[in-house]
Amino acid sequence: MKKSHPLSLRYNPRDLTDEELVERANAELVHVTTAYEELMRRYQRVLFSVCVRYLGNERDADDVCQEVMLKVFHGLKHFEGKSKFKTWLYSITYNECITQYRKERRKKRLVEALTLEVTDDEPTEESAPLSMERGGLDRWLDQVNPIDREILVLRFVAELEFQEIADIMHMGLSATKMRYKRALDRLRDKFATQTAS
Repeated sequence: MKKSHPLSLRYNPRDLTDEELVERANAELVHVTTAYEELMRRYQRVLFSVCVRYLGNERDADDVCQEVMLKVFHGLKHFEGKSKFKTWLYSITYNECITQYRKERRKKRLVEALTLEVTDDEPTEESAPLSMERGGLDRWLDQVNPIDREILVLRFVAELEFQEIADIMHMGLSATKMRYKRALDRLRDKFATQTAS
């Protein structure tokens, strides 16, 4: 029986690997989006989860996810396949999260600088940090600095290998592992302190 051509017109996108879907998407976009949509379907949940845990709120996470999907849509033709699609996708996500985080930080500093009126000493319910409403990993990620959070989110939420994290963060493998260990140690120290008190 003759094997069908890998780019035959009829196919079930769910049966294809990421690499095959990338090849399909490159051949089909912008007129047909079947392969691209399947790639996004596979990763959208964990993508959103990574963004929420990195940025701390769903509104910003949703904005970043939309931006990432647009960048993937327009950038797939430039993806050379030197790394896995997943690594490339999280690299874009990581960079977009950093951009959004810096933007929000600048906005917050500007608002604080422009707010001259005296505020009440009693904090309102609306100003309570998001971490108070969540449990588990989210609660602990809120307590570490953004640098530690980056590597912990990529490891625990995106479930990436150390080499993939190193590629995304443009670091050496041993430096990535060392940074991860230090971040984990700091997280454990915080946990030990809080459970002891």
